[in-house]
Amino acid sequence: MATEVNVLELTRKLLAFNTINPPGQERQCARYIGKLLEDGGFKVAYYDFAESRTSLIARLDGRTDRPPICFSGHLDTVPLGAESWSRDPFSGEVDGNRIYGRGASDMKSGVAAMVGAALRLRKTFQEKAGVTFIFTAGEETGSQGASHLAGLSGVLGLCGALVVGEPTANYPLVGHKGSLWLEIETTGTTAHGSMPEQGDNAIYKAVEAVDKLQNFDFNIAAHPFLGEPTLNVGTIAGGLNINSVPDRAVVGVDIRTLPDLPNEAVFEKIRSYLAEDVKIKPIVDMASVTTDPENEWVQAVFDIMESFLGKRPEPRGVAYFTDASVLTTAFDLPPTIIMGPGEPSMAHKTDEFCRVSKIEEAMEAYFDIAKKWCEG
Repeated sequence: MATEVNVLELTRKLLAFNTINPPGQERQCARYIGKLLEDGGFKVAYYDFAESRTSLIARLDGRTDRPPICFSGHLDTVPLGAESWSRDPFSGEVDGNRIYGRGASDMKSGVAAMVGAALRLRKTFQEKAGVTFIFTAGEETGSQGASHLAGLSGVLGLCGALVVGEPTANYPLVGHKGSLWLEIETTGTTAHGSMPEQGDNAIYKAVEAVDKLQNFDFNIAAHPFLGEPTLNVGTIAGGLNINSVPDRAVVGVDIRTLPDLPNEAVFEKIRSYLAEDVKIKPIVDMASVTTDPENEWVQAVFDIMESFLGKRPEPRGVAYFTDASVLTTAFDLPPTIIMGPGEPSMAHKTDEFCRVSKIEEAMEAYFDIAKKWCEG
């Protein structure tokens, strides 16, 4: 029975799986992790939301009525980008205290640290409370894997507390903003480019919408640890050829929301703010996640992390979304911490890296957090 792994070598192995999303293809990576955990004494089950888009759940069941603690991470990564890499993004090259590769920070290092902690925990498990590990496919493009699991009756089970291993340099965060991505469509009437007066230019309408969005006021105070909501116009496309009046344009908008102004309220504000003939469709809708920093379990995590960080953590949040948007709702809002070894500034970057010492530290921290929960 496998009991422990070399967490650096495991990180290198996970980086070797090309799980760039799209297309994802997380199955081989999920099966590799599942075999390690199954050999280590965990009950493992796999769930596909599409061909080769595999998530897995691994459990150690406890003896009491106390719900298990859950750890979650995702297996997919973003594309490499247009800029050339100076290192092989799939080799897991180690240079001093850094390991390089696509997903090194976001977030295969976190997954490796969780697996390492899981196998070590199994060796000393007292079975007073259980532990569940959830590794998902398709997080980067809207948490399809987590949503799929949440939609399957009885699959996720219970959760008393949740740790999501996104990159935070091992600083425990107590929340993140919500994410609302909108597709804003304008339409018009096509005509020859030499006679624009005979047409109705959809791009002009899109520009008017973008101009209005630049001045949009959320009219809400900043959150104590999440700050202010934000709006960014990220894409614009329209027209088929230069010498025609365009009859369609589409603008992509990324909005980051707060608990006091949820996504549905923002959507309605945007819809009433723009012109009536503008069509608006949500394409990603992820709720914000927050936990009271004074929660007893959060304070226990702060106690543990104080020794690793050299100072007591303060309540902080982050702008990016995570699978916690889906999982906390599915689990009936357990206290949630976002914490992983990855460098937040390296997520999605060329020559992405993670500090090896942070991966080893995360494995120890995850083990301590799980052990404290499981032993009651």
